[in-house]
Amino acid sequence: MKKLALALAATAAFAGQAIAADMPARITKAPVVAPVAVASWTGCYVGGGGGYGLWYQENTGYFDGPPRVQVTDTYSNGGKGWFGTVQGGCDYQFSTGAWGIVVGAFADYDFADINGRRNDIMRAAVGTEKLSSQWAVGGRVGVLITPNLLSYLSGGYAEAKFDRTNWTNAFGPPFPGAANGLYTDGATFKGWFIGSGYEYALGFMPGLYWKTEYRAAHFDRQTQPTLIVANGLRFGESYDSEKWVHTVRSELVYRFNFGGGAVVAKY
Repeated sequence: MKKLALALAATAAFAGQAIAADMPARITKAPVVAPVAVASWTGCYVGGGGGYGLWYQENTGYFDGPPRVQVTDTYSNGGKGWFGTVQGGCDYQFSTGAWGIVVGAFADYDFADINGRRNDIMRAAVGTEKLSSQWAVGGRVGVLITPNLLSYLSGGYAEAKFDRTNWTNAFGPPFPGAANGLYTDGATFKGWFIGSGYEYALGFMPGLYWKTEYRAAHFDRQTQPTLIVANGLRFGESYDSEKWVHTVRSELVYRFNFGGGAVVAKY
């Protein structure tokens, strides 16, 4: 009886293996991967932020004459400080080969307090000169390092406003011939800029981006006469001034996409 039971068990085992071998293999489905949201760079945007800046200038002193005569070597000085900025622009995204390219145009305005001490070496005078505002309009072109990270170059036209400088005699007594003091009037300098930066699409809110950019601007040489406080007349001397401004700025950007939001990549 025991031998019969063992024989039946062995037969059942072999039969089960044979049936399993004849059955088709069970198909296992791959897990479904949710679509991945990728930033869309085509669209317009607004942004705001701030940063830190330095300005640098080269000045050459003249007696106005006539004739106008140079009386000092070219010397330099500058200033530093903080600024706030607002910006608006539009971009367009396209592909070339394996690369994603973004091109665009923008304009921005800076509210600045970038100041430093300036010397009038012809009169042994000192004064504070401040860059109070600047604006720029230009374009940029960039490459998508990842679908959400843009590295770009920028460039365009810029203007910077430097406020009035009130001169103080470094040795204390009033200036000869101008007891009420001297000043150099404020002026707007015109020039161009180049820059480079990156912009990143933040994942926690659609349309929200973070941008950081370094920018260097050069402004054309301009003649600035020294004036008398009492009557605004020229004092008989002037400076030719050429200026450079360097800034690092970061902004929070909100983008209005033409495509209605993020592009969805399916894998």
